[in-house]
Amino acid sequence: MKALFVTIALLVLISCGAPDQGMEEIPNYDGAIQSAEDMVLYHSEDARVKNKLVTPRFLEYVNGDKEFPEGLYFEFFDEEGNVTSTLKANEAYYFKEEDQWRGRGDVEVQSMEKNQKLNSEELFWKPKDEKIFTEKFVTITLPDKVLYGHGLTAKQDFSSYQIKKVQGTFNVEE
Repeated sequence: MKALFVTIALLVLISCGAPDQGMEEIPNYDGAIQSAEDMVLYHSEDARVKNKLVTPRFLEYVNGDKEFPEGLYFEFFDEEGNVTSTLKANEAYYFKEEDQWRGRGDVEVQSMEKNQKLNSEELFWKPKDEKIFTEKFVTITLPDKVLYGHGLTAKQDFSSYQIKKVQGTFNVEE
């Protein structure tokens, strides 16, 4: 009986080693926690669609950031449901902490109302401030002229904008 008690006591002591003994620490996972393919997402407020997002591939991370490695296409709607402007990019990333989007590659913003188009290799969008901006080269195509520059700040609907370091041909009234 005494031998059985000593054996059980030894087994208990052996099994009660330090919790990390013999265990490898698992590193923090920083990959995508959600993904989707061929996604179409509508955002609405007060029962009205405000914008529509279409993307071939979507990834969401633990910190709330979102990645669109194969690009995205946005449509923005007015109160009547008409498309007022569009935005497309070859790749995009949403930074949750800053509530800011970044489009890269062939970025294009088109205003249907004003018949204007903006092209750049990189563009940022802050939905809360309703503005878009870049420090990269931009091309703005208007019905009667084309403007070029490095750097831009604009309203998200492209109704007004400021170009830094403007280039182009301008008509000046005397």
